Formats: sequence, C-alpha cells, structure tokens
Amino acid sequence: MHGVIMKTIGWLSLLALAASSTAVTPTQSEMELNHRWAISHFGDGKLAPAAEMPFSFMIGDRPSSEVLKKWKLSIRSRRLDGKRIERVNAYSDPTNGLVVTCRATEWRDFPVVEWSLTFKNSGSANAPILSDIRPLNVGFERGDSGEFILHSNTGDNNSADSYAPHIDTLGPGDVKRTSSAGGRPTTGGYPYWNVEMPGGGAIAVLSWGGQWSAEFRRDRGRSLRIQAGQELTHFTLHPGEEVSSPLAVLQFYQGDWIRSQNIWRRWMLADNSPRIKGKLPLPLFESNSNGYFDGLRDTLADEEQFVDKFAAEKVGERFWDLDAGWYPSDQTKQWWEVGTWEPDTKRFPGGIKALSDHMHEKGVNLILWFEPERVYSGTWLAKNHPEWIYGGSAGGVIKLGNPDCFKWILERIDNVITTQGVDVYRQDFNIEPLTSWRSNDAPDRQGITEIRHIEAYKALWDELRRRHPNLIIDTCASGGRRNNLETLRRSVPILRSDDQMTPLDEQCHTYGISPWVPINGTGVTMNNDYVVRSCMAAIFGIGADVRKPVDWKSMRRLVGEWRELSSCMLGDFYPLTPYSLEKTAWIGWQWDVPESGVGMIQAFRRDGAPSNSLTVTLAGLDPKAEYQLTNLDSGRSDKLSGQQLMESGIAIEIPYKPGSALVRYRKLR
Repeated sequence: MHGVIMKTIGWLSLLALAASSTAVTPTQSEMELNHRWAISHFGDGKLAPAAEMPFSFMIGDRPSSEVLKKWKLSIRSRRLDGKRIERVNAYSDPTNGLVVTCRATEWRDFPVVEWSLTFKNSGSANAPILSDIRPLNVGFERGDSGEFILHSNTGDNNSADSYAPHIDTLGPGDVKRTSSAGGRPTTGGYPYWNVEMPGGGAIAVLSWGGQWSAEFRRDRGRSLRIQAGQELTHFTLHPGEEVSSPLAVLQFYQGDWIRSQNIWRRWMLADNSPRIKGKLPLPLFESNSNGYFDGLRDTLADEEQFVDKFAAEKVGERFWDLDAGWYPSDQTKQWWEVGTWEPDTKRFPGGIKALSDHMHEKGVNLILWFEPERVYSGTWLAKNHPEWIYGGSAGGVIKLGNPDCFKWILERIDNVITTQGVDVYRQDFNIEPLTSWRSNDAPDRQGITEIRHIEAYKALWDELRRRHPNLIIDTCASGGRRNNLETLRRSVPILRSDDQMTPLDEQCHTYGISPWVPINGTGVTMNNDYVVRSCMAAIFGIGADVRKPVDWKSMRRLVGEWRELSSCMLGDFYPLTPYSLEKTAWIGWQWDVPESGVGMIQAFRRDGAPSNSLTVTLAGLDPKAEYQLTNLDSGRSDKLSGQQLMESGIAIEIPYKPGSALVRYRKLR
C-alpha cells in the first residue's frame, strides 16, 4: 500500500488539547493540526513534502510511490487570499514529458485541506498508460483503545431511504466498499464520510461529477486506509493532452463527530456556497403550477393566472418555477422530449419573455428548466446533429465534451437566458450516462470520455455565471443525484430528491442531508400542518391549484412559520432522536444559532407512534444562560436554563397522530 499514514504521535497529543471542546468554531489546535498536515504532505513552497503525497496511481505496471521519487519535482506556494494558501507540486518525467501536478489548498479559517491532480503529456508521443488513479489515498492510525467508526450516507435514489445515515465500526481486517451508480455522483453511494476515532477524527470527501468508488480498509493492527477516485481509469494521453482528477478534501476535528459536522456546515456556507452580489441566494421561496395540468397543455394564460393569484393572496413567493415542457413536443404529453431548446410558440406566443415580464412586474423571478445533456429522438438536435449524441438520431446522452457541441449548447442556453428573462437556470439530468461514456472509450482510453464530460459541464456553468453574474443555478439531476462538492460550489439544490411530499420520507431526507448540505430544498402541495412542516427546508416551495378553493390563510401561516424556521436552518444541526423509517417512531432535530442565541426544535409524531410525548435533550447551548421556549401550536412558554435543557431536556407533547411540533427558543441572559 502507498499513500500517507497519519501517525499517532502528534495526532493524539493535539487531540488531547481540546477533546472536551463543545464550541462549534474550530479550535487553535485543530487549525495547527491542519497546518502541520498540509506542510508535511504538500511542502511549504521551499522545502519538499516530508511525507508521501496523499494520492496514488499506476503508470504502466509501476506505482506512483515508486515512480515519482525518480522524477524532477518543482514546488511552489502562494497565498490566494486571506483564507487560502495554495501549495503546488509538479512532478516531471524526464524521459517522456509526462507532468503530474498536485494542486492543494490549505484553508486558514477552517481546518480543511483539499487537493486534486492534473496529468499532462508535454511530450511528442503517447504517454504510458495511467490507471487506478486515486486522488484520495490517506491512512489513519488510532491509539491503543477504541476503534474506527465510519459515518456515511446513502445517496439520493428517489426513495424514502435517500440520504439515510449509516454507522459502521471497522474492526481489524474489515473492508467496506462503496460507489455511485450509473454515472451520477450522488445516487447509490454518497461521497461524504466521517471517520471517527478516539479523541476526534477526520471528514473525508471526494468530489467528482461522475462515477466514483471508494474503499475503507482496516488492517490487523491500528490503521485504516481510505482510497477513492474515479471508478475506472486506464488511459494514455496524446501529445499536448491534459486531464484532471476528482477533488479530495479532509477536515480534521477534535472531540465529538456531531460538532465536526457543524464545522463542516459552517465551512460549506462560508467558503463554498455560491453568492449573488456577495450574498447567499436566500431565502428562496418558490411556487409553480406543476402537476395541475394534463401534460403540456398549460399556456401563458394559465401560468399568469397562477402567478396572479399567489401575488393577490400575498403568500410572498419570490420565485416561480416553469418546469419541463415549455419547448415544442410532437407528443403533447411527453415532457421528456428534450432537444429543441426554444419556446413552444403555440402555448407561449410571446415566448417565455411574456411570462417573465409579467412576473417581474410583480417582483417574482423566473426559474426555467433545462436538460441539455439528454436528447430525445425527433427533436431539433437529434435531426440536425446526431453526431453529437451517443445513440445518434435515436437520442441519448449528448457529447458535451465535444468542443462544437459544447459551444452550441452554451450559446443556445445563453440566448434563452438573455432573451427570455431567466433568473434561475435549472439543469436536470434524467439519464444514467455511464454506459454511453464507457462504450465510447477505446481500450487504452478508458475514463477519458467521462472526464471530458465532467470538465465540460463545470465549464458550462462557469461561463454562464461569468456572462450572467446574478444568475442562480439549480442542480436537479433527477432530484439530488449530482450534489458533489464542486457542483454545490456553483449551484444550489432547489430539489434534493424527486421523492417528495411524503411526510415520513421528507423527514428522513432532512435528517440525513442536513449534516452535509446546509442549503437544500424541496416542495409540497398545500395540505395540513403535518405534511407541510415535514417538507420545510432551507429552500422551500409550496403549490396549490388556484382554480379550486384554497385555504390561503393556513398557507400564509405555514409560510410564515417557514420563514422563521429558515432563519435558523443555516445554523447548527443536532439530531434529537435516532434516524428511523418506522411509522411507529418519533423523529426530531434542533436548529441552533449560537451567535444570536435563537433556535428551533422540529419534532414529528408519526401515525403509528403510541406515545404522545417525547423528551429531548438539546445541544450547543450556554449552560449558564436562561432560555425562553415557546410552542408555536399551544402557545405555551417556559423558561429553563441551558444546563437543564442539555441535561434533563424538555418534553415535547403532540396529543394527536400524525402530528408535528415547532418550538422556538431564545437566550435571555
């Protein structure tokens, strides 16, 4: 095995400095640990790394740990800004011109380091075969007591158990393998992991927009090794050709693993989430007419009727979603007939611009749905450019890595955004691309097609954001199937799963995704409190058929509750009950904003739960302070100390089932 082992010496001594810390902000010793690790493994710009690099690959039949020792090494570092230091190590093969560059970033506001690889053939002949590229190859060594505990999650499978959390104790000799499915990165497995060990641990993340695999291998002693990367790589590079690897991320922590997840949430919000004019695109509350019309028969007049009614009832939506089906279709009920990216002038004679103008007059922004990576037979692209499609005129995955195809897609989407008044670009991806990618690869080019597609979709989004600085991008790959880190740096998941509006499922989705992705969204059709509250997320949508009677008073009340709740949802997240898919269980969690001393408790009694009361102990509070708690349903208000709330807890009563409770609290002194 090759890569890097984090030795017990230094690691455990640093952990001991703040193992009892409950503060959510990183400690000085955590930051020092991160800095030492980065210097040791990436150098300081003058001195070469003291430890082996935390990646691996094969070149021909030789491992990188053996080969790179004989190559020329160039090292440099620079401060990117007040938060980041870049450390670059370039290895050059003097015999064939192959250059392998590891570009790492050490974060100075959080205990995080990230890195990725590029491979460039600067020679005049094809490079040797590169294979088994694992940008994440790190090891951990624990002390004499305790064991490694792996915290992981299921990806989004359009099911109740999407984002389900898992806890595995990795004993001597254990091996755990996981991967994504079908080529989309957060379906099947989920490339976010927390490795807990006595005294602390590390969060490890692999960001890749395609098919990845990971292995957690426990030896017979005290060590655990993580290896992860693009699942299949076995390729030569042509002269002048360059490719990039997935991104690897480590966050070091001390003490409790839940605390580490809240530090991760804070890093996501502070340094990763996209901003518009320097601000997060929140609160994002939207509505739509989706599902209320038969197929594609909604028209401009229909959409305006819905927009006008919501505006007149002062629900407060700021975004309106025009979902799939606004383009021409030969079969009037087939929204998936994508590939003609222009408005259907039969239903929208003034184009989408007439609708967006109408919306903008009312202060509402337009979300417009696209799916450029899939082409249906009979559409404009299938007829005019079958050479750009895996599957030709019969349709399939588009060859986004083809420069001519990429240019056409970019200019077409840009034209629609510009001419039709689009405020939010929603990109869906309702096809598994892996078979198409791999069938296009020659035996000595396995993985290249996938790499080119991933590079292209990121470049597409980057260029759209450059041309439209105020554009919000929504990632919607059959729900939440493309929520890897680099995607989330460019977009927000307005819809975290296509499995939506089922209360039990939505409760479990919130429980599972919240430790990793603080900004996520879902929607619901107007219903009772239990259903609507189960679907509340940082990004929230609610719909109703305005052609029928609607309880607008209840909708306004529930949206008001969401606005108050959403102001806490970007705080720290604490589960208050075990995760459960059982109808007989309660489930609940706490949102806490320690900076302002406010928070919310959400609790749900499912329809089979026998008890009408649940006692929960809170977290993250000031034990010496007094807190006022108010139940939004009963109006009951209590004053308790932070110590009481964290040790004895508070009883949440829901006399009916299924039922929900929202409890607000604020710090008094």
